[in-house]
Amino acid sequence: MKNLLSVNVGMPVDMQYQGKMMESGIIKTSTYEPVYVSTVQVEGDGQADRVHHGGPEKAICVYPYEHYPYWEEKLDRKLSPGAFGENFTVSGLDENEVRIGDVYRIGEVLVQVSLPRKPCYKLASKFGVEDMAKQVTEVGFSGYYLRVLQEGYVTTGEEINVDHRPDHNVTVAMVNRLTYHDRQDRTGLEQAMLAKELSEDWYNKLSKQLSAL
Repeated sequence: MKNLLSVNVGMPVDMQYQGKMMESGIIKTSTYEPVYVSTVQVEGDGQADRVHHGGPEKAICVYPYEHYPYWEEKLDRKLSPGAFGENFTVSGLDENEVRIGDVYRIGEVLVQVSLPRKPCYKLASKFGVEDMAKQVTEVGFSGYYLRVLQEGYVTTGEEINVDHRPDHNVTVAMVNRLTYHDRQDRTGLEQAMLAKELSEDWYNKLSKQLSAL
């Protein structure tokens, strides 16, 4: 069963990282009211860094709930939905299952998987763990982004239905592997080039990797 377990939103707040103040939207709170989702973001949500967050290719940040037990044990603390700054905490749709270009219907909204989430230093600030981004990259529990094909309302607890799956088998996990671990995998990179639905920036990055071999 694929479900939207929690819808999480939050406006940017001041945080500290390595002794310096910064602004981040990584602090999220779960909401149980219907929330409107536009082509650029979830209503009530905000991003401090609009270059790397939000916008048409990153309208919704998703994190699989299946990873929570791992991190709770690793970090030795209880985590609530939205802990990783995600807008949607989901079940049944982890990085190994989800293909780039998958289209899902959630409530009134139609969304498409666009790219993996790239972990950054703000996770280190959030959890107080200096190498948190590196840990996420190593284990592959990145989460991913959705672009919005049809705007509308979503509500916590709704079922997620698969509307379309692309013919290729390029998963979020595969893109992560090629980006961070197996950068010389020519066959894998050639296969990744079939995922035309991948965000332009990430597609071009993998294309350059392939050309350099």
